[in-house]
Amino acid sequence: MKGIAHFSVGVALASFFQSAVKAGADGSPMYFILGGVFGLLPDTLDFKFYKFFYRYDIIVTPDPLDPDPQMIADGVAMAVNNSFVDKKPVRIKLNTIRMGSDLWRQYSVKFDIPCRKVVVSVGPVVRTDQSVVEEYSCKKKEAHSGLLCGVKPDYETETVADILDGPSFLMKPTADKRVVPIFIPWHREWSHSLVIGLLFALAGTVVWDVLAGMIIFGAFAAHILVDQLGFLGSCLLYPFRASLRTGGMKLIHSGDMLPNFGAVWFSCLAIFWNLYRALPWQIDSFNPLKLVFYGVLLPLVAIVLLRRLLSGHARSGTSA
Repeated sequence: MKGIAHFSVGVALASFFQSAVKAGADGSPMYFILGGVFGLLPDTLDFKFYKFFYRYDIIVTPDPLDPDPQMIADGVAMAVNNSFVDKKPVRIKLNTIRMGSDLWRQYSVKFDIPCRKVVVSVGPVVRTDQSVVEEYSCKKKEAHSGLLCGVKPDYETETVADILDGPSFLMKPTADKRVVPIFIPWHREWSHSLVIGLLFALAGTVVWDVLAGMIIFGAFAAHILVDQLGFLGSCLLYPFRASLRTGGMKLIHSGDMLPNFGAVWFSCLAIFWNLYRALPWQIDSFNPLKLVFYGVLLPLVAIVLLRRLLSGHARSGTSA
């Protein structure tokens, strides 16, 4: 999930505590701030701090003027093969190819599991919004490099490197003589542990009060549990189980628009209802069923109808 979704879920969780709502009505939004901050904190620790201290054994930096897919493929294969031969983890970073202030050369890295090889394809030039500027034509667009062992990726078999910071892997040997390419290994490790969330909650209880500790743990845990809907999962019980991330449910990707929008929308509905419940006056005809009808069912029907309308226009335009 994106940051705004995690922030919204954390604030919504705080709104379920009527003491937090009362404190906010009295002029102290502290509990809502704690919910938002600790809803964001796991990713903040990873992307703003931990990733900059993570060290790599191999760094692949393609030439922006003449990107060589073979060099990239050989670098990834070397990381896998070294891990297999030496029986120890190997960390590799794949840098992106920056062509200008707002231009990037796209390339993909794929683990061909049946054929035991790495396949690298060099793609088009894109802008930071990932829109294609020009297609790529060159002598060698694709390259292959063989592997000495089987691989078992913990994420998807193909990874695209295009804008901003490039992907990284931790090649980790297993007892069954394979190597697990762990995608962005610095993400969702210790920072996404329920144990670490509990420690933050205990600290919050000491600094503020029990309610603060409950909201801190709830927001922190909500972030981790929402992330479990995706592919990577988290190290739920670090440091007691720190070997590998617990696999996610693989229902969504973190950048998918509808799940992120849905998380923010439902969080806003929950905040609205919890604030409404705390009002000294109530509207007799308003109830949770009407909230679901107006806040969930009607927007859902409108979205479905709009998508059908747009798809119908697209088909008619294509046929014309």
